[in-house]
Amino acid sequence: MDLAQHIEEIRAGVKAGRYVNEASVSQGIVLRLLQALGWPSFDTQIICPEYSLKGRRVDFALCHPATKPIAFIEVKQIGQSDGAERQLFEYAFHVGVPLAILTDGQEWNFFLPAEQGNYGERRVYKLDIVERDVAECVARLNRYINYEAITSGKAIAAAREDYKDVARNRTVLAALPEAWLKLVAEEDELLLELVAEQVESLCGFKPDLDTVARFLKSVPSTAGTVLPTYHPEPLPRPRPSGPNLPTDTVIHPLGPVGFSLNGKFFRQRNAKDVLVNVFEALAARDASFLERFAALPRHGRKRRYLARMPDELYPGRQDLVRENSVKIGSHWYLGTNVSRQAINRIIEMACEVANISFGHDLITYLGD
Repeated sequence: MDLAQHIEEIRAGVKAGRYVNEASVSQGIVLRLLQALGWPSFDTQIICPEYSLKGRRVDFALCHPATKPIAFIEVKQIGQSDGAERQLFEYAFHVGVPLAILTDGQEWNFFLPAEQGNYGERRVYKLDIVERDVAECVARLNRYINYEAITSGKAIAAAREDYKDVARNRTVLAALPEAWLKLVAEEDELLLELVAEQVESLCGFKPDLDTVARFLKSVPSTAGTVLPTYHPEPLPRPRPSGPNLPTDTVIHPLGPVGFSLNGKFFRQRNAKDVLVNVFEALAARDASFLERFAALPRHGRKRRYLARMPDELYPGRQDLVRENSVKIGSHWYLGTNVSRQAINRIIEMACEVANISFGHDLITYLGD
């Protein structure tokens, strides 16, 4: 009988309720599987039952060489293994055993006690031999506690590699919410464009990027929560005031629209006109401005904001080229398919190239 057949019979026994206590789990499941995995189950110097640790006992010590533990197995009654990790880890630390296994016969937990983190974080793998596919059960048991794999060192090495993968994935999962919030907060142009294109494919209408940005910011970052009702128009905000806002400024219902350059205010119809006319104004001040801006090593994530040819602004997207590129000066084209926040970011880059202070020498009023 091979390992897969043993697992099939054990699964049937678990479902039938045949393993009623720890002793039946130890004899009917643990020792049976160890023998199928190549362990000399009758050699008590290799599989040491009730291994003594200064007044304490661990259910099984797997030894290599004889009498020298290389792995501990703590056995519990089916459904009663929760909370037993601490006791098992104390045993493992006391002897310096690299691999610790906690099982109730159905669920097998493989730990590397010497690694970092809490008990759960030092778990390499959790295997439910009733719920998992038999082939997966065979592969995992052979990977971690096959006799030859243990004695050759391959099992411990494999467990350490798997721990690194688990730790890496845990780090990635912890960083994903922050990465998402950062993309949303910065109004990443590629993200906004992808969402806008998906909306267009669903309903035939493409939203502007500001609408997409406001929607994404309205979505909770916690998975599983109910999405709020989305209102595309933001609430009015108080009219701005200050020394850099001239008295003749035209005020948009939701805020001023225009820009101030060296104290002089230039009224605009919308935020995109602000972008275009800031570039026009800076180019008028310095004939080399457009060329120096275009020479910046980095513009957007996937495209350039300013280019000699409109096709360079939106590679492979003729629809965007036609609708969202404006000629600046005699030889340059500016891309305008950007959100308000991106407009401010582009203008701030332009101020650095023009050697003026964004927010002081040049101030934008984009509304909402």
